[in-house]
Amino acid sequence: MVNVAIIGGSGYTGGELLRILSNHPEVEITSITSRKYEGENVENVHPHIRDSKLVFENKNSEEFDEDIVFTATPHGASMEIIPKIIKNTNAKIIDLSGDYRFEDYSIYEKWYHLKHTGYIESVYGLPELHRKEIAKARLIANPGCFTTGAILSGYPLSKKGYADRMIFDSKTGVSGAGIKPSEATHYPNIADNVNPYKVSTHRHTPEIKQELQRYSPVKISFTPILVPVLRGILTTNHSILKDEYFDFETKEQREDTSGKIEELYKKEYEKDPFVKVLSNGEIPKLSSVRGSNYIHIGCFEVDETGQLVVISAIDNLVKGASGQAIENMNIICGFDEKLGLDFFGMHP
Repeated sequence: MVNVAIIGGSGYTGGELLRILSNHPEVEITSITSRKYEGENVENVHPHIRDSKLVFENKNSEEFDEDIVFTATPHGASMEIIPKIIKNTNAKIIDLSGDYRFEDYSIYEKWYHLKHTGYIESVYGLPELHRKEIAKARLIANPGCFTTGAILSGYPLSKKGYADRMIFDSKTGVSGAGIKPSEATHYPNIADNVNPYKVSTHRHTPEIKQELQRYSPVKISFTPILVPVLRGILTTNHSILKDEYFDFETKEQREDTSGKIEELYKKEYEKDPFVKVLSNGEIPKLSSVRGSNYIHIGCFEVDETGQLVVISAIDNLVKGASGQAIENMNIICGFDEKLGLDFFGMHP
C-alpha cells in the first residue's frame, strides 16, 4: 500500500486522479491540495466523487510525507514546487505539467515563454518508449495529451526509419482546455464548429519531435483542432513513406504495404497492455476509449503517392493525462501496470 498526495486537485486531471485512484487496491489518498478550495470537501468541486472524506488543503511543499506525489499544477507552477519536494521529502513525483518534459530546457523556454528556474533530471513518462527508465526514476514528466496519441501513432515507423515526414492532424474535445472557461471554449463558440488553433505554433510540437526524432530524422508537422465533444483526441497521422522500403504503384502493392505496416505495429506493441492495434482497416472511435487508459491505433491505408494514414484515439484526460500518470505510478512502485486501470471505454 502506498500513500498518495495530489497537488492541484481541483481541475479535470485532479478529478480523474481521484476517480481512478479511489478504486486502486494499493493506494490510499492521504492529501489533496487546492488554495482556492481550501477546507472544502472534494465533492463540492468534483460532484461525481461521493462519500469521500477528503478535504482540500493548502500545504507547503516540505509538508508532504507521502510515497507518491502527483503535481497536477499549471505550467510554470510545477518548477516552483517540485525542487522543494525533492529536497525535503523522499517522495517520488509524477508531474502532469510541461515543466519537465524536455531534455533541452531552452526548447521549453522558447515554446512556453517561461524562464525555467528549477531544473531536475526527469524521465519522460511514456511507458511504451521508456518503461525501464520510468521504473528507476524519482521524477516522471507525464506526456502531453496530444503528444501521446501522436507519438504512439508514429513510433514504429520512426523506429524503423520508414517515413520522411509525419503530418499530425489532431481533433480534441473541449475538456483538454482545462476546467477554467474562456471565450475559445464557450459553448456557443464551439458548437457546430471545427476550430483549428495555434496552427504550427502549438507547444506540444517540439515534444512530439523530441520523442520521434530519437530514432530517425523524420520531419514533424502538427495541427490541433477543437471539436464540439467533451473528451477524446482523434489523431490522423499522414506519414510519407520512403519508396526504398515499399511499393505503391498497384492496388495489390498498396494492400501488401498496408498489411506489412499493420503487422509492424502489432509486433511493436504486443507487450504494451494499453495499446490496441486494430485489424483490417478498422478506424478507431473516440467512444471506444472514452473513460479508459487505452489507445486504439488503426486504419493503415496507403495511397499511390506513398502516403500512409494511421489513426489513433485516446481519452485526453485518461491515457492523455491522469490514467497515464497512474500507469507510471504502477511502474515505479513495482505494481502490475494495469492495476486500477483495467477497464474498457464507455461506448456508446
